[in-house]
Order: sequence, then C-alpha cells, then structure tokens
Amino acid sequence: MTTPADDPSRTLARSATRHSRARTVTLCLVSTAATGAGLLLPAALGRTLDLLLTGAPATGWVLCCAALVLSLALLDACQSVLVGTVDARTTAWLRHRLTGHVLAMGPRATGRFGAGDLVARLVGNAAQAGTAPAARAVLAAALAGPVGGVVALTLIDPWLAVAFLAGAPVLALLLRAFARDTSRCVSDYQREQGRIAGALAEAVDGHRTVAAAGTADRETARILRPLPELSRAGHRMWQVQGRAAARAVTVAPLLQLGVIAVAGVLLARHRLSVGEVLAASRYVVLATGVGMLVAQLAGVARARAAAGRLGEIVAEPAPAHGTRRLPPGPGRLELRGVTARRGGRTVLAGVDLVVPGGTTLAVVGRSGTGKSVLAALAGRLADPDEGEVLLDGVPLSELAHDDLRRAVAYAFERPVLLGDTVGEAIGLALT
Repeated sequence: MTTPADDPSRTLARSATRHSRARTVTLCLVSTAATGAGLLLPAALGRTLDLLLTGAPATGWVLCCAALVLSLALLDACQSVLVGTVDARTTAWLRHRLTGHVLAMGPRATGRFGAGDLVARLVGNAAQAGTAPAARAVLAAALAGPVGGVVALTLIDPWLAVAFLAGAPVLALLLRAFARDTSRCVSDYQREQGRIAGALAEAVDGHRTVAAAGTADRETARILRPLPELSRAGHRMWQVQGRAAARAVTVAPLLQLGVIAVAGVLLARHRLSVGEVLAASRYVVLATGVGMLVAQLAGVARARAAAGRLGEIVAEPAPAHGTRRLPPGPGRLELRGVTARRGGRTVLAGVDLVVPGGTTLAVVGRSGTGKSVLAALAGRLADPDEGEVLLDGVPLSELAHDDLRRAVAYAFERPVLLGDTVGEAIGLALT
C-alpha cells in the first residue's frame, strides 16, 4: 500500500519545490513582510488620527504611514515578479523531469496513457502543478494576515478578539469544506480534459484514414463524447467556488459589524480612542480575509490535483537495463516461451522462435494477432509477461542500454526524422 510519504505525486512536488527553494523562501519572506507592513499600517493610521484630533505634532507618524504605503507597493511588485519566476522555473523542471521519464519508458508510456493524454499532462497539468510552491508560499502569508489581525484586536482590547472569535469557527468550517470539494471537482475536470486530448491525438494521427473512410462526423462525436461530463465538472467547480464566496461574504460582514459594534461601545465608555476604533475596523477586515484565502486554497487545490496526474506518470516504472556487453556475433534472435498480454487479453502465448543472423523475416497475420507486439519484444520496446528474448545468447534485459540500442534499429510506420540529414537520422544510434 502506498503511504503519503512515498506517494509519487508528493515526492514529485517536494522535488519541484527544492528546485526553486531559494526563490520560494524569498517569496515567502517578501509575502510575510508585505503582510507585516499591512498589519502595521492600521495602527500607524490610528495613532496619526489621534494626534491630529488632539492637535499634537503628527509629522513623524504621517511619514511613517507614507513609508508603509510605499513599502507595500514595492513588496507587492516584488511578490508578483517572484511568483512568475517560481512558477516558470518549477513548470520547466517538471516538464524536463517528466519528459525524461516518458522517454525512458518508451512506447510503454503511450500504451499506458495515450499520446493525447500525455501531452495534456506534460503541458497543461505541469503548468498547474508548477504553481504549487509559489501558491503555498503565498498561502502562508495569507494565513498570517488573519492571525495577525486577531492578535492586533487582542492588543487593542481583548473584547474585540472575543467578539471576532465567536464567529470564527463558522469561517473555518467553510474554508475546510471548500478545499475538500474543490480538489474533487478539479480532479474530475482534469481527467475529462485528458480523455478529450487523447481522443483528439488519435484522430489527428489517423486523419488520412478518417478522410478516406468519410467518418469525420463520427470521429468528431467520439472526440467530444466526454464534453458533457467536462461541462458538468466545470460547473461543479464554479458552483463550489461561488457557494464558498457567497457564504464568506455573508459571514464576514456580520463578524466585522459585530467587532465594530463592540468597538463603538468601548469608545462610548472611553476605553478606546477614535484612532483605535479606526485601527480595529481595519484589523477585523484583515482577520476576515476569506476572499484571499479562498483564492489561495483554490490555487493549491488545482496544483495538487495536477500533481496527482503527473504522479501517475512517475509511478509507472521505466525499464531497467543491465550491464552486460553484447559479444561479437551474427545477430541471432531467440524467443523462449514468450507470453505477452494486452488489455487483459493474451496476444502471444508461449512463443518459441529462432531467427538466425542475417535473416530477412516477414511476419504476416490478421489485425490484432500480435505482430506489432512481437516486433516490440524483439528489440525490447516492450518486455514479455513471461519468457525471455535473447540476442546472440544474451537476454535483452541484461544488456547495457547503449549496446542494445546500437544493435537494434526500427523503421516505424510513421517515422520522425532527427538530425539535419537523412544520414544523421539513419545513424542516430551510432552517435
């Protein structure tokens, strides 16, 4: 059973975060500093107002407020730059890591996921998962705002904090339900996106056959078949966000009014100054900063769902290669008791075959009888479920990667030419 510690998606997310660790820590510090400046500003404004009302000199406090406003503007700009940088670096790292793994898997990757689904995961899902480090770093600062607001209310007068905390559990329950429901909806949406991308890639690959058969309308219907479910998942996602926002804007103003009402009573009893009431009105807004929390939680939920889809790719093992060198020989290929299954069906059962070196061999048979599977097994584009394949007496699984690829060449139905010339494409394995 997979535990959270060895879950591929979590391992991948941790590695991606470590790749941009310095920038992520800097982003967290900048976001926290911006939150700190935002927490100091109401107190400075309140003190300035009290001094102005009493006719006392307030030049220093006015300059302090101006400095805090300027600091907030600069820190917000730095935060925006850092978020973009961290997102881009993390996304690039994820795509590089996953592309390498897909190439190491070989044809097993498209057999397991499909070409279109792979593209959707490596392009769209990698970009979404790449926002996770920055989203988590900013989320820490977003949480610091409400916590700092409650602390500030306590310092002004404990009764203000009591009035706020009386309704805080309702906000906490709303945020918890939102995070849970959003993760489920986003996962469904991304899965349907992958299905459409996979079907579209298949149709593009066989567009000549589709055109010749006159089945374009049927193919279009097949590609768009998951569209209603995609639409439902998208509507569910927006409904969850809409409900969370609606409930938050209902509860938050009530909490703010309650705190301001208590502050008014304390002002009437001369326990608070006008400036402190102003500061309290700003701190309660920070303490009920649900809108920012909802946005950040939604971003984290989308990134987590995308990382889960990327983790499914990493969880598929790449074939391990041995260290044996290929001895000099004529290129004798041998299959011993080879059995291969595809989609729960046995396509090759106990095949024994010897192909002497220098032989030209054609395999003929009906569609689905295992011709392509046999060709894939012969050069270890796939491994048999049972039995073994040998080249000049050496099992392919024990051969070193470079020796195997230099000894075996494939000419695919739809080749992709690599290099600048035909000669470079033919001799790619020799370079």
